[in-house]
Amino acid sequence: MSSKPHVVVGAGPIGTALALELAGGGHTVHVVTRSGRGPEDPSIERIALDAADRDALTRASEGAAVLYNCANPGAYTEWERLWPPLAASILAAAEASGAVLVTLGNLYGYGPIDGPMTRDRPLAPSDHKGVLRARMWQSALDAHHAGLVRATEVRASDYIGPTTPVANGLLPRYAAATLAGRTASVFGDPDQPHSWTAVEDIARTLAAAGGDERAWGSAWLVPSNPPVSVREVLRQLGAHAGTGEPQLRTVPRWVLTAGGTVIPLLREVAGVLYQFERPFIVDASDTTAAFGIEPSAWAPLVEATAVAWAERATRARG
Repeated sequence: MSSKPHVVVGAGPIGTALALELAGGGHTVHVVTRSGRGPEDPSIERIALDAADRDALTRASEGAAVLYNCANPGAYTEWERLWPPLAASILAAAEASGAVLVTLGNLYGYGPIDGPMTRDRPLAPSDHKGVLRARMWQSALDAHHAGLVRATEVRASDYIGPTTPVANGLLPRYAAATLAGRTASVFGDPDQPHSWTAVEDIARTLAAAGGDERAWGSAWLVPSNPPVSVREVLRQLGAHAGTGEPQLRTVPRWVLTAGGTVIPLLREVAGVLYQFERPFIVDASDTTAAFGIEPSAWAPLVEATAVAWAERATRARG
C-alpha cells in the first residue's frame, strides 16, 4: 500500500464516508474544507482552505496518491458561479501533483431517457446543471487523454442512508415531514420506480476507482438496489419508525413552473423534475463486474435510515 496521502475535498456525507473508508483501509487521509471540519480519526488530518484557490490546493495536494472531488458548492442557483473555478482548481491541483483525480458525479448529464442508465450511455443533458457537470467531466477526460492527469468519475443517484442531510435531496425532505406525522408535498409522480444510492456504497466505489487503474479514463456508476418509488420508500421508513402510512400531496408541475418565475430554486428543481416523472433506473452491473462492489442490503439500510431520520424529525419538532 502506498504511503502517499489521499486528499478528499469536501466533508459532506460522501466526503466524510470516503475519508473514513480510506482511513479504515490503512491510508493517510487529508480532508480539505473551508472551515477545516471533517471526521475525527487518527489517520485523518483536517485542512482549512478554499479549494477554489488553486495555488493553496496544489500545495495541499503535493505528494498525494489520489485527489477526490467530493465538493458541494451550494444550492443549484449557485452552481454556474461556483462550480467552474472550483472544478478547474481541483483539476489543476491533480495535474500539478500527479495525483489520480476521482470526481463524485451525478446522473444529470444523461437527461431524460427511456430505459436504465449505463456508464457508457452518451451524455445528453436537458438542463443547464447537467450541461455544467458534463462539461466538467469532459475537461477532466480531455486532460486524461492528453496525458496531463489520470482521471475518473463516479456517478451516483439520489442518496439514501442515515447520514444524508435534509438538504441533500427530495427524499429526506419528504421524510422530514412524513416521519413527523405531517403531509409531504411531493414533486413529480411518487409511484415511479427510482434508483437510490447508499452513501456507504458511493464511498466504496470512489475508493475503488482511486486505487484501480482500470477505472481511469472512464466514468462509473455506483451499484444501487433495484428501484423503489418515493411512496414505497417513505412507507418503509414509516413502518420502521412507527409513524404509519405516509400522507402525500402531489404538487402539479404548473405550480412549480409558475413558482419558478419568482423563486429561482423552484425553477432549478423543475429543470430536473423528469427524474421523478418517469422511471429513473441505474444499471451499474459493469461496476460490480469490474470491482466486485454490490449495493448494500436494502432492508437494513432502510431500517438504519429510518431510525436516524426519525430522530432528526423528532429533534426538529422540539
